Amino acid sequence: MKVAMKRANVLKKPKRSYIFRVVIEPDEDVYHAYCPALKGCHSWGYTYEEALQNIQEAVQCHVETLLQTGDLIPTEPAGDVEVKPAPIIAINV
Repeated sequence: MKVAMKRANVLKKPKRSYIFRVVIEPDEDVYHAYCPALKGCHSWGYTYEEALQNIQEAVQCHVETLLQTGDLIPTEPAGDVEVKPAPIIAINV
């Protein structure tokens, strides 16, 4: 059984990394955040950092929903989405 599971893991399709540009803007007493490439993907936070964390979660959920429904992950417009052929780790500083 363990051998079969290891073989199944080896045969899985390699993952890709998608890097989405997000926009965070002050909006009265809060910050509004959105991802231009993902229509309807918006969030907000009381601070810039909170808005960044919230839009990251919103993008993750949006992409997971696209995958579950069989929809394609957008790769356009150019400059808003970057696709890497292998998993990467992105760090915001």
